[in-house]
Amino acid sequence: MKTLFTCLTVGMLGCSTLVAQTVQPNNQVPARPATLPAIYPAPVSIALGKGSIMLGKSVTLVAPPGIDTETTALARSILTQAGVETITAAKQLPQAFEGTHIVLGTGDAAIVRTALTKCGAVADSNTEGYTIASVATGNGALITLAGHDADGLFHAAQTFRQLAQRAAIPALVIKDHPSMPIRGTIEGFYGKPWSMTDREKHLDFLATVKANTYVYSPKDDPYARDRWRDAYPAATLAELGKLVAVARKNHVNFVYAISPGPTVCFSDSSDLHQLERKFSALRSIGVHSFYVALDDIEYTKWNCDLDKTTFGPSGPEAAGIAQSRLLNALQANLRKIDPTAPPLIMVPTEYYDAKESPYKAALRKNLDSQVVVQWTGTDVVPPAISIGDARAATKAFGRKTLLWDNYPVNDYGESTGRLLLAPYVRREAGLSTELAGILSNPMNQEAPSRVAVTGVAAFAWNDKGYDAERTWLAAARELAGGDEQATAALLTFFDTQHLAPTFGSQPWQLQAPKLKAMLDGVRDAIANGDVATRHQAIADLVQRAAAFAAAPDIIRSGTVDTSFAQDARPWLDAMQLWGRALQLTAAGLDAADHGSAAAARYFANAKKFAAEAAALQTIPGATRFGGPIKIADGVLDVFVADAPKLIAY
Repeated sequence: MKTLFTCLTVGMLGCSTLVAQTVQPNNQVPARPATLPAIYPAPVSIALGKGSIMLGKSVTLVAPPGIDTETTALARSILTQAGVETITAAKQLPQAFEGTHIVLGTGDAAIVRTALTKCGAVADSNTEGYTIASVATGNGALITLAGHDADGLFHAAQTFRQLAQRAAIPALVIKDHPSMPIRGTIEGFYGKPWSMTDREKHLDFLATVKANTYVYSPKDDPYARDRWRDAYPAATLAELGKLVAVARKNHVNFVYAISPGPTVCFSDSSDLHQLERKFSALRSIGVHSFYVALDDIEYTKWNCDLDKTTFGPSGPEAAGIAQSRLLNALQANLRKIDPTAPPLIMVPTEYYDAKESPYKAALRKNLDSQVVVQWTGTDVVPPAISIGDARAATKAFGRKTLLWDNYPVNDYGESTGRLLLAPYVRREAGLSTELAGILSNPMNQEAPSRVAVTGVAAFAWNDKGYDAERTWLAAARELAGGDEQATAALLTFFDTQHLAPTFGSQPWQLQAPKLKAMLDGVRDAIANGDVATRHQAIADLVQRAAAFAAAPDIIRSGTVDTSFAQDARPWLDAMQLWGRALQLTAAGLDAADHGSAAAARYFANAKKFAAEAAALQTIPGATRFGGPIKIADGVLDVFVADAPKLIAY
């Protein structure tokens, strides 16, 4: 079906005077109105024009010289997936438009500036910023993807990927740029590290949410921690080199982190040279950004007598001075070798809270101001972070900190048996004024981690325009490949893994809020409703229980990313059993409501399924702490146990 576009001009030509008409073969079917697209992360600004653009089967791609091959390849892949069969390359814009032309480039190219001018758009001038302008013109359409720089152009292509999934691309102008310069993840959890395949998938995912940083810091890599002085075997170094190449393709900065703290001698020049040699080896495979982790170590004792001679008795202040000396030397060496390299990043031994201390004062006074300091917030696992909290950290460390957010990591005791799949919330809009960025510490399970990390990346990109619930929905839809039934099944599953624990007894997000609200409604209808209300509530429960029980099979059917189903296997198995228990519970309530003695049998079988579900364990070795799988615990199990007492039979 061919779509033609007519440009009507009134007075001077401009984006505001362009009206697109979708002309069907018989000219009798009107075009549907353009609608504002939902883009994640939310753009800084997006404005609809009039009309919409159908890509059709043939598109002309106009790209000036110098565009990186990854972005061009991404654009071509997006068009192919959108059903475009013929992509013709061109170097110039035509005098009169026939069909759809897509201009791809950075704002310093004359052809890109011309294309933006044609619809009155102005290029975004911020680092990593981009502008997308689409308009119907003549008998065709012009879509311009303009990056402020190469990274911005790549982000523009990622936004275009979302636009191209729609049936029609509306005439619009998007101007966008990140609010925080550093956005991404740190593979910094304890327990089984990700596989190289997991990491490659994660880097591909980070690109889709406009993240720009991945820190390689698995606690169980011996060459980065226990044996940090030893060189990587050639084969391992080669594998890391492949990973660095994947990161580069995705415009993600691969940061290599080393953890020498347990054994390093801060004042020993040979240890400094060992670190420099390790960095040099990583530089040979393309790494240009480095990180020294000094968390989870003792500073009440020195690792060598030379440190005692150099810095005096051990203690917090002396540790801060010693660490600063080593880090400053590494930073100076990095600048000497590569003046364009990003600054060194470090995580301090006092990495949480912002209380004044001798250690923080020593870092503030002695540490090179260019070195980036990570901070986990008000606690190791903070329930909330405010602008005031971040401002206190800025004061304590003498610089804006890079937030290490320990969500959704599940490597500590309170998270045993859980996937952490709640939305990313309780981080105050406006934190971008006091943070250098945010890195999420994900779970041992890579694919399920994307649910929360999507929120982290979206918040770091545009904290003031961030909507947690809508971003959560977008994460589910992305994992489901756009399938609405699978999206609904994922959201049902996410709700069973909504609890977000801390190191204490009180979680900062409650378990299964949607399921609890529904089950509480059933309880209330049984306790306080009339006959009709009670019947309806139980009938609704029967339907909801069926959907709950069916969700795992839908998630495992192949529509949802298969890595997710694999990582979540025991949780999906347990959910299916709990779903069966809930179905039998609903049947028992229905029977009891009708005075049937069959209710006892339904409830007894529900109890058996519940016991079987509660006995399922996590995958051995998959997480630091293994144990029973938790599914909507404190909500579903309580309801199944209480149901036989709700109606006398």
